[in-house]
Amino acid sequence: MIAAMAGFTLTDSFIKAASQDLPVGQLLALAGLLGGSIFALMTRAQGHAVITREFLLWPVMLRNLSEIIGTICYVTALSKIDLSVASAIIQATPLAVTLMAVVFIGETVHWRRWTAIIIGFSGVLIILRPGGITFDYNMLWAVAGLFALAMRDVATRMVPKDMPTLRVSTYGMSMLLPAGLFLMALGQTPLPMSLLNWGQVAGFVLVGVAGYWAITAAMRLGDVSVVAPFRYSRIIFALIIGAIVFGERPDFWTLFGATVTIVAGIYTFMRERQLNRCR
Repeated sequence: MIAAMAGFTLTDSFIKAASQDLPVGQLLALAGLLGGSIFALMTRAQGHAVITREFLLWPVMLRNLSEIIGTICYVTALSKIDLSVASAIIQATPLAVTLMAVVFIGETVHWRRWTAIIIGFSGVLIILRPGGITFDYNMLWAVAGLFALAMRDVATRMVPKDMPTLRVSTYGMSMLLPAGLFLMALGQTPLPMSLLNWGQVAGFVLVGVAGYWAITAAMRLGDVSVVAPFRYSRIIFALIIGAIVFGERPDFWTLFGATVTIVAGIYTFMRERQLNRCR
């Protein structure tokens, strides 16, 4: 999970840099084409078929749809707001996963965890500060992304356990190709790419593939209550890269809101571990 968070932060930084020259649709299409091809080759190398009837299973289709929506929203956010702010908002994803697990998996959540969820999302509101002079509507792209990506993680837990992780990853990454083509069909005209742009694309595809495989494996194979809290390492990586590469300096309220969300999330997972032990 820590490797996945480091990989995703590096991927975000490559995407943010490339989005200054290229439209989001073009970046997603390239990520889906190149990343999906890499995963497909890895799947075949392990002796698994790439295209099977499992693609039509409803948890897989739900996961793929959530991947499309979540990635479009989050990459759009990266192109418009600071990396550190987008990463701070996305820290609420584990809380959203807990919330959606109640609806879609039927998990039981008692009042303490409900309280933590409410407090955690209040941290997101502190970051957004709707109605304030610092409020930027583009931050809502990150909020939409966090809920869609949370749905992706919940759907991942519903995928049959005997389905190879690499095949799951191949399907998810490949979905970015039609997502990018859809955005380009809506008017995002592809632009010529410089050598630097190709380097940025290669960077986010290779690092993204590694991170994507790592988080899929973590969510499918690990004890969720143990591995999920380590998602919060992402904000540390984002603050460091944001400051060094992009010269970002998040304000007090952004850091405070992220802290509230992280503390609430960690409490939620600690509480879940206690309940699991009691069972």
